[in-house]
Amino acid sequence: MQTPEPARRVRADAQRNIDALIVAAREVFAASGVDAPVREITSRAGVGLATFYRHFPERSDLVTAVFRHEVDACADTAATLAAAHEPLEALVRWLRRFTEFVGTKRGLAAALHSGNPAFEPLPAYFRQRFEPALGSLLAAAAAAGEIRKDVEPLELLHAVSRLCAGDPGDDRMVALLIDGLRFGA
Repeated sequence: MQTPEPARRVRADAQRNIDALIVAAREVFAASGVDAPVREITSRAGVGLATFYRHFPERSDLVTAVFRHEVDACADTAATLAAAHEPLEALVRWLRRFTEFVGTKRGLAAALHSGNPAFEPLPAYFRQRFEPALGSLLAAAAAAGEIRKDVEPLELLHAVSRLCAGDPGDDRMVALLIDGLRFGA
């Protein structure tokens, strides 16, 4: 039986390059879509093409890295908000943050639903990160008597995503949804 090799640590300079590429790609994707030229991304990141292809041999590798980075940043906000605010306020603020996330991922949606096998694990990753984050906020707000207790995280994630499909900058519909959560609390 062969023992698995330990995960290789990334050198600090290589990690800086990866981080710069992800940030640059996020900005370029938001402005120009996921099919933007690689040179635009490398120029913004301040790295060369060889560095880009060393870390992201396929465009799908970069799209996946950007998506995971954004999912992690949004999901991690839940704990920070829960520690800093009352339960309902933390929930409202996180739902607004999630709304921004959904709104800025329009360009990634087509890529994610392209049929490329590289993207198949992403919906599971989405659920793995967002359901517990939102679930903890919902549970705290329900325990405080501020919202109804019968809301499942995945249902709410889908509802907010659908509401944001039309106009991601319109918080009115999300505010109405939040009011609905309060009904019967």
